[in-house]
Amino acid sequence: MREIAFKKKNSDEALFDIIVNVLAALILVVVLYPLLFIVSASFSDPALVLNGEVVLLPKQITLEAYRNVLQNNQIWSGYGNTILYTAVGTAINLAMTTLAAYPLSRPDLPGRGVIMFFVTLTMFFSGGLIPSYLLVKNLGMVDTMWALIIPGAIATYNLIVMRSYFQSSIPWEIQEAAHIDGCSNWKLLTHVILPLSKPILAVMVLFYAVGHWNSYFNALIYIRSKDMYPLQLVLREVLMVSQADAVDSNVGLESKVLLAESIKYVVIIISSLPVLVMYPFVQRHFVKGVMIGSLKG
Repeated sequence: MREIAFKKKNSDEALFDIIVNVLAALILVVVLYPLLFIVSASFSDPALVLNGEVVLLPKQITLEAYRNVLQNNQIWSGYGNTILYTAVGTAINLAMTTLAAYPLSRPDLPGRGVIMFFVTLTMFFSGGLIPSYLLVKNLGMVDTMWALIIPGAIATYNLIVMRSYFQSSIPWEIQEAAHIDGCSNWKLLTHVILPLSKPILAVMVLFYAVGHWNSYFNALIYIRSKDMYPLQLVLREVLMVSQADAVDSNVGLESKVLLAESIKYVVIIISSLPVLVMYPFVQRHFVKGVMIGSLKG
């Protein structure tokens, strides 16, 4: 009887594994196909793309769209600006979030429940766009990189995730023992807490860096000088100009429309490539940090 039950259990597990693998394969195809299509479409003849002849592999490979985009000096200026904004912004985000999350994770902080209530409240209510703009303007940050960094120095969701990680993954007894040994709060944070928090730090770096890299709305509102445009805003300008030229010009109208179509795919690749390259290096820490920080909080 036990042997029959054991065989039935094994067959059920085998069936479950098959179903999971099939579903995982389907999800992989659904997620991966758009990426492969965009890459293929960027290298293919745009007429074939518009006619639906490009399904997976590129056809009649052409680099005209890449040449048009990469020969634009503003692209490289935008890349440099975005790298600067992302590096400085992520460093400030990480420092501010850590300095806020650690005290809020300590059970001996007076009134931490009230503080967390008001912090969480900002996830659902804000001052609005016009008051935010007036505040940034009165602080003299319009048309500076700080307008893109300082207002979003701490993301409430990231603060809650990091605080949950500190509470659930670093035992309070370790911190008490460090205090008994004469460790100050600052030394405790830098020599004990942070070395044990590499997974959540990797998660925060990825979250904040991707946010800065993809951000364009704040730059659209606060930045006036074109030489300070981040990459996303430069690519938006390139795309809009290419489409406007295709509409306004009567000479070579068809070729310009097709070129504008290819430029759309090239813009997606150029803006997404650095993030796709960075993700594999933090993926292991990313999964661990999210699971521990959010599920055990």
